[in-house]
Amino acid sequence: MRESVLIAPVISGVVALVLGYVAMRMARKRAHMRDTPVSKAAGVFIGDVELKGTAESAEPLWSYLAEVRCVHYTWLVEEHWRRVRTETYTDSKGARRTRTRVETGWDTVASGGEQIPFYLVDDSGHVLIRPSGMGIDGVEIFSHECRPGDPLYFGKGPSGSVSGSTERRRFTEAAIPIGAAIFVMGAARERNDVVAAEIAYARDARFSLVTMRTEEQVSRGYTGKTWTAGVFGALASVVGAGIAANGARLGNDSVFGVCVLAFVAYLIALACIWMVMAFNALRAQRERVRRGWANIDVELKRRFDLIPNIAESVKAARGHEAETQHVLTLLRAQYAVNPVDVREGRALVEGIAPMLVALREAYPDLKTSENFLALQNELVRTESRIALARTYYNGLVTAFNARIATAPTNLLARFGGLLPFAFIEAHGLEREVVKVEFVR
Repeated sequence: MRESVLIAPVISGVVALVLGYVAMRMARKRAHMRDTPVSKAAGVFIGDVELKGTAESAEPLWSYLAEVRCVHYTWLVEEHWRRVRTETYTDSKGARRTRTRVETGWDTVASGGEQIPFYLVDDSGHVLIRPSGMGIDGVEIFSHECRPGDPLYFGKGPSGSVSGSTERRRFTEAAIPIGAAIFVMGAARERNDVVAAEIAYARDARFSLVTMRTEEQVSRGYTGKTWTAGVFGALASVVGAGIAANGARLGNDSVFGVCVLAFVAYLIALACIWMVMAFNALRAQRERVRRGWANIDVELKRRFDLIPNIAESVKAARGHEAETQHVLTLLRAQYAVNPVDVREGRALVEGIAPMLVALREAYPDLKTSENFLALQNELVRTESRIALARTYYNGLVTAFNARIATAPTNLLARFGGLLPFAFIEAHGLEREVVKVEFVR
């Protein structure tokens, strides 16, 4: 009896702590999802990303049951059975008796599925999704129950039968059809075949999910799991304390007091878990902001490498060295921006592409230069990625600044010395009409 009195609260305490950890982990996932801005397909950068678009593929799959064009599908065939079981038991008088019991249920008799890499497409472009290893949440596209007279019964199901079969089968299939709206959370990385990003499973990623649910539905799911785990954890702590108190033959008032103390202890443990996880999350979020700036830096460097080639094309066509040197001077000034300037609000990330467009319009002969046109088109794409990187960075800054400015995480931010970041805003050249004039 004494052992059971000691074991019950220990087991309940462990269960409560595990459930409390799960609750905080689900809450952290929900917060991380809320703090991650939704990116455009053309502006996907390395790291955790969220995307919204449609699933597309030039060579889609055909689902097994519904024969629908898709990028992922899973199917299941279940067979109904009815069995009579005979069991032996001992009655209250110690006599051995037998009885029969009828049981029914469904057994899975066949299943399968397939998936392929596909593209998520939105209004900005596309990005490759490699779903292997990721959680995939499709929609049911087929559900049918039939008997042997139906061609589907043996046409898509096995020829054999389970023990006690009632000759009823249930066919179901879920898929992500071509053109379906999807929400993707995962880790972006560089592709091996081309200079572009892709979304794939990563062991250290907080999310790896492809779903046809909306962002709001996914968030509500994490909220529900948080409350469910938290409430059951509290119940486990109280029940364990109550069992221990009753085993110790305490009075009703004392039992109630012990249960209250156990509940308070559970809340304190929950708060400790939250503080550790929240502080680590804030530091990780700060690194994400810094990485967001690094993405801009990469695109600036890419543009910096392109401009001299364009400048050479311009000089070769017209010989206007002074004007092209002016463009290069502006570019070097922009590329000199550093994260300290960003924090102190001095960052300027201005556009150069409009100046090249003006050059081309001012001097029609440049339109015939294939090198100039190719480099200009590449520069326009680079400028677009800089704009997307800036938007993504500002989204990260918004979430981080809001997090460290609201209670109770603002106390953790002060403790950790976490300071807000400044936004990158459009200045100067981006706000003015570009004019290019040459002295003849």
